Amino acid sequence: MKPNYDAMSWSELRAYILSHRDDLDALEALYARRSPDSEATWYTPPKTEEEWQQQMEMVKPILERKPKANE
Repeated sequence: MKPNYDAMSWSELRAYILSHRDDLDALEALYARRSPDSEATWYTPPKTEEEWQQQMEMVKPILERKPKANE
């Protein structure tokens, strides 16, 4: 009997996959949780120092953000 992948947190599912590497259903469940590129924020390459600074200010909080509790 397969476990309920939907009930597992991201970390639990990842740990399960690492210990059951042949379970492709679990791997598909993990892949289904990823964020699609359509929801991603795209930045154009900065052309000036000012644009670079602005982009760094927008990206910095994202890079400093801690992972969610269920990850």
